[in-house]
Amino acid sequence: MNITVLYGTETGNAEMLAEDVTAHLEGDHAVTCTNLSDFAPSDFAPEQFYLVICSTYGDGELPSSAKPFAEAMETAQPDLAGIHFAIFGLGDTEYDETHNFGSQIIADMLKGRGAAQVGDRVIHDASGSDMADDLAMEWADSVVELARTRVGEAA
Repeated sequence: MNITVLYGTETGNAEMLAEDVTAHLEGDHAVTCTNLSDFAPSDFAPEQFYLVICSTYGDGELPSSAKPFAEAMETAQPDLAGIHFAIFGLGDTEYDETHNFGSQIIADMLKGRGAAQVGDRVIHDASGSDMADDLAMEWADSVVELARTRVGEAA
């Protein structure tokens, strides 16, 4: 399966997690890892399956590296029909009401342009006892299998 791992980060936590997910999957798949700041809406390709890992900054804002992507999406208004993605969020329940808005904003943005979400959005709580890597590897394996079933190898 062709997989692109996209990440939006403020302090590097989503980048490190994206690199770990990439390493985890690359033995069985063709996987690339890209910062959302380096990815344009025109870069989406239907033969790729997209795993998006996004942190949240401040009071529920997109992290710095995801802001240029969000602005480009708003400007370009791309038709993302045929694009499939799964999303993983990083946040902290210390910010009770907004702890994982970054990933929700990206998911809503993609779905709003016609992309199909595979699986549920999984979120990691930095204040919790679960390790982000443990949750992310299980999530990645699960959504890749779902994508194979729902979308087929062309995903």
